[in-house]
Amino acid sequence: MALSPEMQLRYWVIAAVVLAALLWALSPALAPFLTGAAIAYFLNPLVGRLMGLGLPRPLAVTVLMLAFLGAIATALLLIVPAVVGQAVQFTQTAPELFADLYTSLTRRFAQVARLEDTLQASLANFGDALRERGAMLAEGVWRSVAGLVSVIVFLIITPVVAFYLMLDWPRVVAGADDLLPRAHAPTIRHLAQDIDRTIAGFVRGQLTVCLILAAYYATALGLVGLQFGLVIGVVAGLISFIPYIGAIIGGALAIGVALWQFWGMPASIGLVVVIFAIGQLLEGNFLVPRIVGNSVRLHPVWLLFAVSVFGMLFGFTGMLIAVPVAASVGVLVRFGLARYRDSALYGPPPAQEHEP
Repeated sequence: MALSPEMQLRYWVIAAVVLAALLWALSPALAPFLTGAAIAYFLNPLVGRLMGLGLPRPLAVTVLMLAFLGAIATALLLIVPAVVGQAVQFTQTAPELFADLYTSLTRRFAQVARLEDTLQASLANFGDALRERGAMLAEGVWRSVAGLVSVIVFLIITPVVAFYLMLDWPRVVAGADDLLPRAHAPTIRHLAQDIDRTIAGFVRGQLTVCLILAAYYATALGLVGLQFGLVIGVVAGLISFIPYIGAIIGGALAIGVALWQFWGMPASIGLVVVIFAIGQLLEGNFLVPRIVGNSVRLHPVWLLFAVSVFGMLFGFTGMLIAVPVAASVGVLVRFGLARYRDSALYGPPPAQEHEP
């Protein structure tokens, strides 16, 4: 007996609620498997390219996983220690930086002295908080990451999951397709292709853009001689997946440090401003249109909302699924709006009145 649309909707809602409850309850255990699945999803197209060169699938997957793990190991050994070292140094230097900045401002601008009590207290409290809590915050973040994705997960479970998913990817896709309801299979396949194109285009492209911007900002700020340029550049680049946020945060940090370090040297301060202006021009006019494409961009507000909500509800696991869910909801909303406009509920367009 066929189910009515109301009953089907009820079952789908119940399934969604159960899935969300399981995700919330099992999020720590699911983190390595979702990480492995994400790695397999994003590396699978490269497996196809290697197979096109004549490699069998097992060998192509093995070569790709070894290259991926080698790149991760290189980053952990060469880049991460330098970034962490500068970040710790920045938190220790912050009180002196803000104190010197306050002294320079009050000496050069007499009107600032009127705000002496409030400004001095604010800067002192902010600097002391960074110094006292910076190490604690870094230790807490590291402890949280280590608790969710431990060394064993990174070195064993996640790569193993990614390896076997890439190895069995055709069978996984065929098995999922076989479970689709036959009457709606063409529509679901079409939606799945749109979702896949949106997720792949946005995440793969935006990740490339973030890495390019991180390398550009870190290199350019280092050549200028800005203290903490490496950590500021990496942070500004990696959070550029939300448009303008990376440039605003990185630019504010870089210009603040430049004012403290290069006071009386307007050319050096101007170079820091120019670096971020060029970065914005590259991101908006070249990198994003060429690499990501305007057709798959997610609205910044919607993306920020999804990452915040899923991160708050499900922690690290929620942040892993935030972008795919945001992209999927966007595709489904566009599909629903298209169906609504074609329905009798929306109605035909109003008749055009012609003037005599």
